[in-house]
Amino acid sequence: MNISRTALATFAAIALAGSLSACTATISLEAAPDSNNPACAEISVRLPEQVADQSKRTTDAQATGAWGNPTSVILRCGLPPVDVSAFPCVTASGVDWLVDDSKKPSYRFITFGRKPATEVIVDSRKVAGVTALSDLSAAIQSIQATKHCSTVSN
Repeated sequence: MNISRTALATFAAIALAGSLSACTATISLEAAPDSNNPACAEISVRLPEQVADQSKRTTDAQATGAWGNPTSVILRCGLPPVDVSAFPCVTASGVDWLVDDSKKPSYRFITFGRKPATEVIVDSRKVAGVTALSDLSAAIQSIQATKHCSTVSN
């Protein structure tokens, strides 16, 4: 009788674990062209568990990150570096970002003057862009900046 109770308890624990993991499905993303760059690995290992109070999700592409359920912040490292752009450039927590607001309320932020570049897409209905960028800055700073917003003439 103890064996069957143990087996039943084990089965119940496995079933519960399976149902809990089903609640947070893997996010399918496309890896950036240079996602296998060692600098992206440096960012990946430093990604925080929380961004703007949103929990980190599992992704299926190299050098990516996602937070929130539903997803409100997406990160991809390995884009071509940007040294010149018509997009406005802002600084958040020591990292310079180009701001693409063409798909508002989703904002696309691209690192400026870092090789490779990293993009962060934020759903501003759920998360403040500046908060997300600040929370990700420590990871992003693992790639050295070669240019800054202030060195760009408008």
